[in-house]
Amino acid sequence: MTPREIRIGIVGANANKSWAKVSHVPAINGLPGLKLAAVATRNEQSARDAAEAFGADRWCSDPFAMIADDDIDIITIAVKVPAHRELVLAALQAGKAVFCEAPLGRTVAESEEMASAGGALHTAIGLQGRLNPAVRRAAQLISSGKIGRPLSARIVSTNIGFGPEMPSSYDYFNKRSSGANLLTINVGHTLDLVEAVLGPIVEVDARTEILWPTVKLTDTGGESFRETADHVAVLGKTQSGALFTADIHGGVAPQDTRSSFEIRGSEAWLSLTGDHPYGFQAGDLKLTSNIPFATPDEAAVSGGLMGAAINVGEVYAHLIADLDAGTYTTPGFEHALHNARLIEAVRRADERGERQQIESRPTQEAMALV
Repeated sequence: MTPREIRIGIVGANANKSWAKVSHVPAINGLPGLKLAAVATRNEQSARDAAEAFGADRWCSDPFAMIADDDIDIITIAVKVPAHRELVLAALQAGKAVFCEAPLGRTVAESEEMASAGGALHTAIGLQGRLNPAVRRAAQLISSGKIGRPLSARIVSTNIGFGPEMPSSYDYFNKRSSGANLLTINVGHTLDLVEAVLGPIVEVDARTEILWPTVKLTDTGGESFRETADHVAVLGKTQSGALFTADIHGGVAPQDTRSSFEIRGSEAWLSLTGDHPYGFQAGDLKLTSNIPFATPDEAAVSGGLMGAAINVGEVYAHLIADLDAGTYTTPGFEHALHNARLIEAVRRADERGERQQIESRPTQEAMALV
């Protein structure tokens, strides 16, 4: 028997400039058994253009019409965070598998609502860095005891966003109400990587800063006032006893962006490094160590902006396997809720100036991936 083709509809697949364009579309087109069946935006012309550019079978200017289409198996939500809740809940109500970009919601309460609504449906959250082959190999090295007892880790993550200048279309990143900022996106991805490699985080302390309070809007010449941090420093401890520091900041020129995750164990060390302008969540990572290790597996797919499709492709590959086998190993909305609570603990630690204990833990499914 020929395996059935899994048909995907993307909400937010803009042909001119979008995360879906540089990651989701090349990931879907590069994986066997997947078909980009439809794209949806709020504008008819942009939807038409996206369908033509990406080779989708059809387009919709009403995302809810696409969500209700019985021919679509997976709904991918790749729009601004404030629109996540309404679209995700509609897709879950329609009984669809849902892949939503991170963060899942603007608040912990929104994430709780969507995680609860997910029920027995298959969901996937865009915390894709943990599925990078080099990350998975690093986690295996540590869990096998090859580096001895994990002692400490030092993380630096830089990105091109959140600097002194940006286009007006990105100004929503500066506003608290959007739910999309350095803390919810870059810190969320970075701390998820820490947990993927070193295990659950049990304590955090943090300090945030706005280094560029006034932002120049490059396309209009106007100015905007930043309401959210553009530099975050986190000090934490994992369940394994390892201490870590994470320095996450934006405003770095594309040619200067660097991300590094250096781990020292009682017997050896290892590091993960990358230079994608979006930080740990995009592109490939290089694993090095002073002990021999098996070469990480080949990524399921590549392509996109500097390999932005690599990690997103790993999420789709895991989700396909789960749909075929009836399993639930892909980090989904419960995992997204855990990450939202972790981000909230970082925010409280900064606000109160005191260390926060972490009560929730990653899902068993996500931890099983390491």
